[in-house]
Amino acid sequence: MEATGTDEVEKIKSKFMSAWHNMKYSWVLKTKTYFSRNSPVFLLGKCYHFKTDESGELSTDGSNFDKINTEISGNVEEFRKDFISRIWLTYREEFPQIKGSALTTDCGWGCTLRTGQMLLAQGLMLHFLGRAWVWPEALDIDNSDSESWTAHTVKKLTASFEASLTAEREPKILSNHHQGPLKRNCDDNEMRNEVYHRKIISWFGDSPLAAFGLHQLIEYGKKSGKIAGDWYGPAVVAHILRKAVEEARDPELQGVTVYVAQDCTVYSSDVIDRQCSFMDSGKADTKAVIILVPVRLGGERTNMDYLEFVKGILSLEYCVGIIGGKPKQSYYFAGFQDDSLIYMDPHYCQSFVDVSIKDFPLESFHCPSPKKMSFKKMDPSCTIGFYCRTVQDFEKASEEITKMLKSSSKEKYPLFTFVKGHSRDYDFASSPLHEENDLFSEDEKKRLKRFSTEEFVLL
Repeated sequence: MEATGTDEVEKIKSKFMSAWHNMKYSWVLKTKTYFSRNSPVFLLGKCYHFKTDESGELSTDGSNFDKINTEISGNVEEFRKDFISRIWLTYREEFPQIKGSALTTDCGWGCTLRTGQMLLAQGLMLHFLGRAWVWPEALDIDNSDSESWTAHTVKKLTASFEASLTAEREPKILSNHHQGPLKRNCDDNEMRNEVYHRKIISWFGDSPLAAFGLHQLIEYGKKSGKIAGDWYGPAVVAHILRKAVEEARDPELQGVTVYVAQDCTVYSSDVIDRQCSFMDSGKADTKAVIILVPVRLGGERTNMDYLEFVKGILSLEYCVGIIGGKPKQSYYFAGFQDDSLIYMDPHYCQSFVDVSIKDFPLESFHCPSPKKMSFKKMDPSCTIGFYCRTVQDFEKASEEITKMLKSSSKEKYPLFTFVKGHSRDYDFASSPLHEENDLFSEDEKKRLKRFSTEEFVLL
């Protein structure tokens, strides 16, 4: 009886906290982000110039296109299109209950898992769509700066917007046979890209069956002592993402693997072994690899000496972003201008979207406006991500990043290193084969617990 009473109290407490967080994070005051006209803007390896003869700042919400010339307007529009095309994963409410808890929302505790999802999503977008891909409907997203919306309002707006688009899409598909071969090929390619666009988002759906959804990530986190409602650090999330990709059963995902650096060291032979492992089909083929490097950019505060290195990393087209933030908040860093980082913010509670239904609404998975933050406000704990399609790409990337590490490091030791050979060659315990019911080795568990105690608390 006593146990039952305790369970009821926990359920009531959980529901109360969920209601509070839903109210707290469902309101967002949309503010403009201003960019300098005189400095280039970098977004995941792409560079955009907004320069004009006039001095001052420029908003990227499209509200003042008439005040600037056509060339610069085009650059702003291309940047907006590129930014909005990145996948945005935020707090959600009203999703299926998380196993072993009464939680139906991750408001207040799931932000680092969300930024980790965004980084992995960018890696998968590079793999399936390429860096040049942009969402054709990116600029159709409304970015009203004068309103505050609740998650319920957003849900209604996106639903009606999706319904209004349905009638427009059908004639386009039906009329394909009237177009020439070039138009048909173009449409076929767009349709193929849209299939992958939706598929990638569906892998991050908030349901127990989604490969990289919150429910699955929490299950993998349990092996490192984490439960739903706990705070997760960038390094712990890196290991959880690796496990999630390893355990994914979708045939489309068999060509991708994840490697997490050990103690700020990337062992080249270990990475190449992962890339050259056998595919499920039995064919010997190379896999693309997403390399995750947990690092600290200083002691209690971020060391400004690392600014140029971070900017250099975000200037690389194979960079998939940084899981980081400022104390008590996790952000997904994707670019920079001058000494400010450009990021996507997961601290916005949106309603659950069932990604299993056909033509589910996409708008809530794309951020309408970038945010900026001074580098000096960044918390030193973060995880850097790279994507390499082939072994040759990895070898080229390791050489390029090594040069960057050496040139940017004023200290005796670089932030992290690439070394030849396997981790076992340096007296590190290599990851053993683990049984199905134990996803983390004992060595990994110890490392994750150490990261958990060292990292900052995220709200």
